Amino acid sequence: MIDKELNIMPARWLFSALEDVMQARTVHGKWWFRNDNAAQRGRLVQEASSRWRFGVMAASIPYNYSWTKPLRGIRWIALCQKLEAAGIEVFLVNARHVRHVPGRKTDVKDCQWLQRLHSFGLLSASFRPEDAICRLRSLQRHRLNLISTAGAEIQHMQKALQQMNLHLHHVVSDITGVSGLRILDAILAGQRDARQLAKLRDHRVYKSTLAQMEAALVGDYRPEHLFVLGQSLQAYRFYQARTQECYAEIESHLQQLAQRFESSGALGAELSQPEVLNEAQSQNPQPAKRKVKRKPQANEPKIDLADYLRRICGVDLTQVIGLNVLSVLIIVSEIGVDMSKWRSAKAFCAWLGLCPRNKISGRKVLDTRTCKVINRVATTLRLAAQAVGRTDTALGIFYRRKKAHLGPAKATTATARKLACLVYHLLKYKQQYREPDPATYQLKVKKTILAKIQKQAAALGYKLLPTALVPA
Repeated sequence: MIDKELNIMPARWLFSALEDVMQARTVHGKWWFRNDNAAQRGRLVQEASSRWRFGVMAASIPYNYSWTKPLRGIRWIALCQKLEAAGIEVFLVNARHVRHVPGRKTDVKDCQWLQRLHSFGLLSASFRPEDAICRLRSLQRHRLNLISTAGAEIQHMQKALQQMNLHLHHVVSDITGVSGLRILDAILAGQRDARQLAKLRDHRVYKSTLAQMEAALVGDYRPEHLFVLGQSLQAYRFYQARTQECYAEIESHLQQLAQRFESSGALGAELSQPEVLNEAQSQNPQPAKRKVKRKPQANEPKIDLADYLRRICGVDLTQVIGLNVLSVLIIVSEIGVDMSKWRSAKAFCAWLGLCPRNKISGRKVLDTRTCKVINRVATTLRLAAQAVGRTDTALGIFYRRKKAHLGPAKATTATARKLACLVYHLLKYKQQYREPDPATYQLKVKKTILAKIQKQAAALGYKLLPTALVPA
């Protein structure tokens, strides 16, 4: 029987309220939705005297949204957006959390079990940002796809050059740079003289000499490989133009978001006070250093997005060591700025897969490895952690300590977790980031090591004395 309080519907079929079984196809990544509209629910019980089947086209979606369906892949997104636009509370449930069905495994029993769990309130909703952030996320992911596709075209150009025995990628650092594009355009225009091609190099090329470049440009100019080279170059420039258009669209959306957050006053500080991140930061905080503006690199935007991101977040996240404008853009587009979705920084790190997962059985810890989570924010923080490890900051010292103790992989995860805690506190409490003093942090580490050694010596029946007190 369909519960009178929680109306749960299966994937492709809508059943009568008098039927005891709700049938659906069991698929990985099942999504269940919740409808709290009592009027629509009552009308549904009266009208649902037969089975209805709906397609996935827009015309097949009823306007009352009284039915729901879990779909595999991305087909659930259109329905979820319609339900949210209609004011219905939507629950996205991870099927991994409810995969253990008691008794014989069948589709019908699986649906009955899911309905029963939801009626008891045992199904928790997965994270999904608000609609405006979802739009920004779609643009951001499309930008990454364009960059990835452009990178594939660069590989096609390098393969065509290699098959013609042209080693341009060995004498210039980037074949899509100023010198590389000049030479490629001249080759496609019909120039075959290596000396004339080498003269097109920029004066800032330091990877090779003029003679080395001339030797690298002597090859077998076959027409089929020249055709592939020309089409790959055209495709690369096409995707580069589309990427800049995507940046312009992202800027327009960020401007609207910034105006909305500022007008609604959503950037106010929280009433509660943040926890102290570490002792070094609280004792001798250093003012954040202003980052020097530099020329945008290959895939970086030529427009300034830092001001929009600062207005949206209420704080400048680029002041955090290791985070640049694109890193902050990925973080905002994936999780938004509302940190109330997670109860604490620890829960946020667990959602990112940056903390150990303790598998305990019989009071014995079986496994403490981190969860395998595919999360773009976690990947961004891991890359930032590796960059932090090359700095002379407190986080850099922490990374190198963990690398010497646990190895580079675990050191990256541990440092990424610290960055995640910083992002969580900065977005929640809207306080400016202050870099902890490296000297204070080293002093704290020294005290910790000394206390550990003294404890070990006491356990062995010895006592440590300073060098000045030891008799000669």
